[in-house]
Amino acid sequence: MASAEPAIEVAGLGVRFRRNRRGRRSIKDLFADSSRRSKPGEFWALRDVSFDVMPGESIGVVGRNGQGKSTLLKLVAGVLLADEGRVSVNGGVAPLIEITGGFVGDLTVRENVRLIAGLHGMAKAEVARRFDGIIDFAEIAEAIETPYKHLSSGMKVRLAFSVVSQLDEPILLVDEVLAVGDKAFREKCYNRIEELQAEGRTLFFVSHNERDLRRFCTRGLYLDKHRLAMDAPIDEVLDRYDADYPVA
Repeated sequence: MASAEPAIEVAGLGVRFRRNRRGRRSIKDLFADSSRRSKPGEFWALRDVSFDVMPGESIGVVGRNGQGKSTLLKLVAGVLLADEGRVSVNGGVAPLIEITGGFVGDLTVRENVRLIAGLHGMAKAEVARRFDGIIDFAEIAEAIETPYKHLSSGMKVRLAFSVVSQLDEPILLVDEVLAVGDKAFREKCYNRIEELQAEGRTLFFVSHNERDLRRFCTRGLYLDKHRLAMDAPIDEVLDRYDADYPVA
């Protein structure tokens, strides 16, 4: 029997950004504090990164700030394009990245659920079928006709997580969204992610929280100096990371 096709294939991946977006210095730059001026040229946010993720795997991505973790997630999500190498994603993704992005402040909660679910490819009939469940999970039944801009920050996060976690896509991308919200709702989100894992979903999870990484992930990718420093079981990766950068 042939082996399953990887859910995510990354080969020789690299992406670079400009330190200074302007090609030329302006008159204002001549009088600016040179110590605060961005250095010219480009830098590689990620370079020569390769790995495969099989369907149903739970991958945790670790590393210090600025090492390319969120950039990698956005490349997998198709939000960014690589400058070298390639990313192949075999199946749709449910992105819990910058989770409240895309919501429209002047639209009501009801209208935003339809909008965001529709943008993610959910048919109108499916949105209608799942609407009550989305609202119940978010615990905002009293605010259905309220403009989104009037919701508290916690209500916005609950609504966004509830909508995206209802998608049937086989790959779940998560970037630190569980760091927000109250303790009770955070545990509710944890349970929902575990339900999705039990269904066989693939999890690609970026976090600084070691407890969460050990809870959800079996394998880890350690990014250091903008490259893949280690690909191993999550406990080994976290031990290596802690040894490289011990807490003072």
